[in-house]
Amino acid sequence: MKRMTNEQITDLSEQITKASGFLDRITSEVQKVVVGQPQMINRLLTGLLCNGHVLLEGVPGLAKTLVIKTIA
Repeated sequence: MKRMTNEQITDLSEQITKASGFLDRITSEVQKVVVGQPQMINRLLTGLLCNGHVLLEGVPGLAKTLVIKTIA
């Protein structure tokens, strides 16, 4: 396995930071509507980015439907 140089690691880190900027904007906008559920929002976005499925379970009143509608 070929080792990466410090310059390559720095370049890759900058590319990741640029590419993930939209995620911060999405999270910020969703958190304006859904207050106090950052872990749920992060997990939902992770599931979406991985092209996977997410099952939301919980007692009534935890903003499950609201967060789904907001992200949609």
